[in-house]
Amino acid sequence: MGGREQFEEVASKIQAMLADMKYGSITIVVQDGKVIQLEKSEKVRLK
Repeated sequence: MGGREQFEEVASKIQAMLADMKYGSITIVVQDGKVIQLEKSEKVRLK
């Protein structure tokens, strides 16, 4: 997969993760200059 194609795929996946998350974080794991993993940690706020 080329650099531009990978960037577009990663950006699309991050956008999808953000769309349904209210509170939390997304961690991008990089190895040898390539994104190999996305981790989503979501928090639920109780009032």
